Amino acid sequence: MNLAVPHAGSLIQSVDWAAIAPPLIAAGTALLVLLADLLLPESRKRLLGPLGVLGLAGALLALLPLTGRTRSTFCLPDSGCSYTADHFALAFQLLALGGALIAALLSIATVRDEELPAGEYWFLLLSSAAGAALLPAARDLATLVVALEVVSLPSFALVALKRDGRGGEAALKFFLSSVVATAVMLLGISFLYAATGSLQLEAVARGLVGLPGQLKPLAEAGAMLALVGFAFKVAAVPFHFWVPDTYAGAPVPVAGYLSVVGKASGFAGLALVTSLGLRPYGHTWGLLLAVLAAVTMTAGNTAALRQRADSAQGAVRLLAWSSVAQAGYLLVPLAAAGYAGSPHPLGATVAYALIYGLVNLGAFGVAALVGRSRSANRLDDYRGLFARNRGAALALAFFLLCLAGLPPGVVGLFGKVVVFRAAVDAGLGWLAVVMAVNVVIALSYYLRWTALLFRPAEDARPERAPAALTATLGLAAAGAVVLSVAPQLVLQVVSGSLF
Repeated sequence: MNLAVPHAGSLIQSVDWAAIAPPLIAAGTALLVLLADLLLPESRKRLLGPLGVLGLAGALLALLPLTGRTRSTFCLPDSGCSYTADHFALAFQLLALGGALIAALLSIATVRDEELPAGEYWFLLLSSAAGAALLPAARDLATLVVALEVVSLPSFALVALKRDGRGGEAALKFFLSSVVATAVMLLGISFLYAATGSLQLEAVARGLVGLPGQLKPLAEAGAMLALVGFAFKVAAVPFHFWVPDTYAGAPVPVAGYLSVVGKASGFAGLALVTSLGLRPYGHTWGLLLAVLAAVTMTAGNTAALRQRADSAQGAVRLLAWSSVAQAGYLLVPLAAAGYAGSPHPLGATVAYALIYGLVNLGAFGVAALVGRSRSANRLDDYRGLFARNRGAALALAFFLLCLAGLPPGVVGLFGKVVVFRAAVDAGLGWLAVVMAVNVVIALSYYLRWTALLFRPAEDARPERAPAALTATLGLAAAGAVVLSVAPQLVLQVVSGSLF
């Protein structure tokens, strides 16, 4: 038997280490934290948090040399590349690593106050962040699924680390829903591979164009199942049922991380699969995503509107339902990309996701602060927050106004306008009308929560916050203010090409 491989030299790949540096640094820091946890005495394990923060900051800095041109690695002749650091990848890597960094800063006080196992917590958070940084650069279905599971699997354990009885239940619901989503998605991907003979996204798109008639039902079923799997990951209705219980049962910084970084990973994967792999079926998945967007934003806003002020974990639950509604807004430009037959509208999703990520993590940061003294974290617990902690109250008010799209949260308004324009330009006027109605509905619960902050308080004793938590809230608020003054820093991605 002749085992020789023709042109064997073509199988030897050169790795672009600079291109893969962001996820590699996050993963390397995770291993370093795990090793340090084994070697350091108990009294020195408080250093693990700052070590994790430094690792995420280093991963963010590694994005700077990648700006300006597209870099690809893990390439084979006639098969394409498995990893590409282009504008799309860099934008989502900025969101993933920046969101993970803010969540890590918020976690320093939480890990100490709730006596969470530091080594496990920081290792899991960094591992998930590494997967989130890898996923936007994946250009084949195998790498994409592996990256998505690297994001998800540590997240289950992070949710379960809270030892008050709710963490285990929340983690179980999260785990079961995610496993079902992954199984459905893998079945769809296997159908696409059987129909097109490739896992590379560009090759899948080319294969779908000239597909024989007998294979078209298989490919269409595969595309539908893959989209259903991603709908679980982004918490689109009707696959959103795990969100409120999971967020309420997790440590608050973990809930914030899931609402931003976990959701961003799902949207990045969904955008890659639809805009690159399923491009020939644009009008089909465009209509499906448009319907999902309308139903998701409506269900999320309606549920948030009905949230009671005296229910336990009501603040976190309201943010959870708000994140479901925000997922509907983020789906609008994806649907527009299908109708337009071009990935250009995806810039609106990227811009809105960056804005939403910053202000939503800031809101979760204030929730973590209030939860330190009021563990039930009811909406009523925020009554008179301005009298107890003016800085936190003003920051939360600004974050909520940004989410609502009201001045002075101008950046939130610009983000919504960009999404509206993407829908109208693609001929989805009915979806723009649905979004406008939902924005008005959302004003009610955002303004109601904002008003609570400035009402007279029964207990006006000042609340002290840890330095790290205060600094993080200040950083998030400053970032939101800067973007409100100069929104072009984010909105410029709308005008450029992402791929």
